[in-house]
Amino acid sequence: MYAVIEANGRQFKVSEGDVIRIDGVDGAPDSKVTFERVLLAHDGNELRIGSPLVARATVTATIVRQGKDRKIMVFHYKPKKRIRKRHGHRQPVTELRIEKIAL
Repeated sequence: MYAVIEANGRQFKVSEGDVIRIDGVDGAPDSKVTFERVLLAHDGNELRIGSPLVARATVTATIVRQGKDRKIMVFHYKPKKRIRKRHGHRQPVTELRIEKIAL
């Protein structure tokens, strides 16, 4: 059984037991998160494709860890001038363990 969910504007193919990393989601570790935006679901013998969403389908996940992604360096400069700026940014990420896909 697998499903394609939309979270934070991105799509993820998930199965029960998978651990995925998505952009930061509010919540403490060991708390539950429910995704209702299920775009596609396959239960082993039937494929359900939403238009745009699969009706009454949810994916429940548990937050494993909150953290930050690796640092991304951003560099701005203006040619022929002495203007150079360097910034670093670490995006917050959340690791989720998919517990249940309910159709």
